[in-house]
Amino acid sequence: MFMKDIMMSFIFFILLIICVLVGVA
Repeated sequence: MFMKDIMMSFIFFILLIICVLVGVA
C-alpha cells in the first residue's frame, strides 16, 4: 500500500518537474 502511494507521488512529482523544465525551455 505504502509503496503504491509513494510511487504515485513520485511519478506526479517527476511530471511536474518536466512541465516546469519545458515551460522554462
